[in-house]
Amino acid sequence: MTASPRRRVLLAAPRGYCAGVDRAVIAVEKALEQYGAPIYVRHEIVHNKYVVQSLEKKGAVFVERTEEVPPGNIVMFSAHGVAPAVHEEAARGRLATIDATCPLVTKVHKEAVRYANEDYDILLIGHEGHEEVIGTSGEAPDHIQLVDGPEDVAKIEVRDPERVVWLSQTTLSVDETMETVDALKTKFPGLVSPPSDDICYATQNRQVAVKQMGAESDLVIVVGSRNSSNSKRLVEVAKLAGARDAHLVDFADEIDEAWLDGVTTVGVTSGASVPDVLVEQVLAWLGERGYTDVEIVKTAEESITFSLPKELRRDLREEAATLVAERGGSGASQA
Repeated sequence: MTASPRRRVLLAAPRGYCAGVDRAVIAVEKALEQYGAPIYVRHEIVHNKYVVQSLEKKGAVFVERTEEVPPGNIVMFSAHGVAPAVHEEAARGRLATIDATCPLVTKVHKEAVRYANEDYDILLIGHEGHEEVIGTSGEAPDHIQLVDGPEDVAKIEVRDPERVVWLSQTTLSVDETMETVDALKTKFPGLVSPPSDDICYATQNRQVAVKQMGAESDLVIVVGSRNSSNSKRLVEVAKLAGARDAHLVDFADEIDEAWLDGVTTVGVTSGASVPDVLVEQVLAWLGERGYTDVEIVKTAEESITFSLPKELRRDLREEAATLVAERGGSGASQA
């Protein structure tokens, strides 16, 4: 008799939560502990269905527009960052604010402001409509043009080809971004690069791990939500690395058993907004189907942490009530 082929799982490391996501999620939990519910959050705090649902159960209220928050309440800005106009909306709405923007996104915002002040044309590489792109563009709308891939380069026009700089959304594929940068440099040889890569360390590390894992995998399962840019990129990177197939799932029960036909090696990873409990559920699902041999594919160590938003050190309920009293209008906290 011929022995059945060994079934194994390659588990990427690093995977899951990055420092910016960890900071943002803890910030919501701390705010709920300190100030009580509700804590309003403008947009999803991070792009993960499980995380958002878990925080909603604890008393977080997610809104799409600042105007949806009643005066006298606390609103938190998500890890993706917001434009200055949103801070102004919160002030007009008599809201206390907590800014949970990832420090690496804040770095890009500061670069946009600096280059705009120096009168550069800024070419922002990113995906139209993504919250991070909207926030960065809002820092210098008169100086920023969006470049959504190499195909956009031909239509870009600038005032002075010698005063052009590129910045990027932090969650893009490194290879995809550099392909766009190369196209821009061909058109604008004087193109200036930012002082450091804008693609965040976590995005790069997860893509490197998937490249190594994907080359050995028949199937790669990426745990993450469909509105998560960095999770979707991991699926693309896996296929480019040589994986025969790759899929994005929020939960283990979304896996189709048909994907396992003829598969001996399954690669598993997760996006930077994904708690590891969801990966553990995928491993358990695979284990029930004979994929019990788990090997770690480790390509980097991560030890970066960020301090919590400074606003959590203040009495924001009192601040919100004061804003209502000083500027008039109803809408005391619903806590």
